Amino acid sequence: MLATQLALVSETSRITPSQLNRVAAALQKQAVRDFCPIWQIPASVDAFDKLKDVPVGYWPLIVRDDIGEPGAAGVHMDKNGQPFSLIQYSDSWSLTASHEMLEMLGDPWGNRLVAGQSPKQDQGVVEFLVEVADPPEAPENAYTVNGLLVSDFLTPHFYDPVTAPGVRYSFSGKLDGPRKVLKGGYLSWRDPVSDHWWQQVWFDGAQPEFRDLGKMTSRAGSLRSAIDAHTKTNARIATSGPRSADFTAARTLTAAVKQSTASRADVWASHIADLLAGNTAEGTWEGGQGAA
Repeated sequence: MLATQLALVSETSRITPSQLNRVAAALQKQAVRDFCPIWQIPASVDAFDKLKDVPVGYWPLIVRDDIGEPGAAGVHMDKNGQPFSLIQYSDSWSLTASHEMLEMLGDPWGNRLVAGQSPKQDQGVVEFLVEVADPPEAPENAYTVNGLLVSDFLTPHFYDPVTAPGVRYSFSGKLDGPRKVLKGGYLSWRDPVSDHWWQQVWFDGAQPEFRDLGKMTSRAGSLRSAIDAHTKTNARIATSGPRSADFTAARTLTAAVKQSTASRADVWASHIADLLAGNTAEGTWEGGQGAA
C-alpha cells in the first residue's frame, strides 16, 4: 500500500524550527499510531523549512499568519489536482494542523459522499460529506500527543446504519453513536429530494440544531472546501483552541514533556562525553585474538 507523504511548512516567523519539528513529530505519531490502524491509510509527516525544500510528491500543510479570507483555510487543489492545505496560525496551531492533516488523509480530494439515514426525522436517505474531523472538532474533544494538542477524529463506523454495543465511533470514544455531533462540531449532508445541503451544528446552546444551507449552485474547488468556507471551520478552531481548558492543560503538559526531554538530552550528552574521553568501554575481553 502506497503511503501518503505530507510536508509541514511554516511561513510565519512566530514558529521556530524546533516548534515546527516537534509538531511534525506529533502529527507523524498520530497518523501512524492512531489514524492508520483505524482507516488503513499509511502516511508520513515531515517538517521542511521552506516550500522550495518540499520534494516532489509530498502534499504540503502550510501554516501562515494571514490566509486572506477565512474560507481560504483548509484543503485545496493545485493546478494539477493535488491537495494542499492552508492553516491559520494561532497559539493552538498544532490542533488546527492535526485537523487539516486528518481531513486530507481521510478524503484528499474533498468530494467523498456516503449514503445513510438523515439525522433529521422528516428526511430519508441522504449523502453525507466525509469530514473525519468535523463532528468532534472542538478542542474539548481533542487529546495530546507528545504533549501537544491534536484533533479527535471519526472512525468508519460513524457511518453505520445503527448503534451497536462496543463499537467506537470516534477515536476519543466520546461519540456514542453514528451520525451524531459533539458540542462544538457539525455534520454536513445533501438531501437528494430537495437538492439542498443541510448541517447539524452544535456551536451554541444545550442541543444541536439543523441548518438549511440551500442549494449549491457553483463551486471553484471541492465540496469540502465550499462547506468549510461557508462554516468557517479553520478560523473557528484557531479562535476557540487557545481559549479552551484543554489547551491550557496541554501547555502545562508540554512544559513537563520539555523538561523530561531536556533531562534525557543531558544524559545522552554526558554519555557521549564519556565515550569520547575513553571513560566508557564497550566491553572487556580475555583470550582470543587481538583486534584487526
